[in-house]
Amino acid sequence: MLKLRAYFQLVKFRLSITVAFSSAIGYLLGARELNWSSALLVMLGGLLVTGSANTINQIHEKELDKLMKRTRKRPLPTGVLSVTESWIFTLVTGVAGLLLLGFWFNWLAAALALLSLILYGFVYTPLKTISPICVFVGAIPGGLPPLIGWAAATGMIGVEGWILFGIQFMWQFPHFWAIAWVLDEDYKQAGFKMLPSPGHKDLRTAFQIMTYTMLLIPLSLLPLQFGMAGKTSALIAVVCGVLFLMQTLYLMRTGTKKAAMRIMFGSFLYLPIVQIALVLDKV
Repeated sequence: MLKLRAYFQLVKFRLSITVAFSSAIGYLLGARELNWSSALLVMLGGLLVTGSANTINQIHEKELDKLMKRTRKRPLPTGVLSVTESWIFTLVTGVAGLLLLGFWFNWLAAALALLSLILYGFVYTPLKTISPICVFVGAIPGGLPPLIGWAAATGMIGVEGWILFGIQFMWQFPHFWAIAWVLDEDYKQAGFKMLPSPGHKDLRTAFQIMTYTMLLIPLSLLPLQFGMAGKTSALIAVVCGVLFLMQTLYLMRTGTKKAAMRIMFGSFLYLPIVQIALVLDKV
């Protein structure tokens, strides 16, 4: 039972299910008819591949995780799971997810999922201790899930797929940086460089968070412009975007951890609300 729980922790289930959910959204938006069972299969494939990438991340950061309060009790730092067991797990989940996407849907979706796994596990992860550019790199696999879902439904990428990618890609920056602001002390213990250069919790960083959040508003109107959804979802996206933006202005004004936490939690609400609105508007 302890081992089972440890494998569940390796996957980072709450994070992975959020990522997988956006791949299902991409599928539903790309499909001619709403097929919920296929959307769930896309979600399962995304969950397996994301879980595999998260495991690679934890294998690489095993020693660094020992230095941070929030990670020192993970399965690898505590020795509940070995590196060998974790590699076997990541191979099984990763291959299973890719084969599911490839055989059930198409190999374009599987190739995009593989690209996401490689970028997250083998490029973004080691960059975290080298340069703040890691956030930009991490935003690419972070933005790919809805594009993977779109490709699974249509067999191609297309402008609409890139729009879905662009929205989630841009969302990554306020999301990542708000987390980095809140966990700055812990991250510094492990040598992670997550805040934008020069890496301070100051007005410059807050301004960058605000800028990327503001760019989400016009981006979220593109689905309406390209006929992917209607005016209702566009209105919801604008309202959510403005509320999200107001949280970043509060951070600029106060520079407090509390304000950064509000952005962090706001980001968790913004993306699923906007994505669900797009699907409901299509219905």
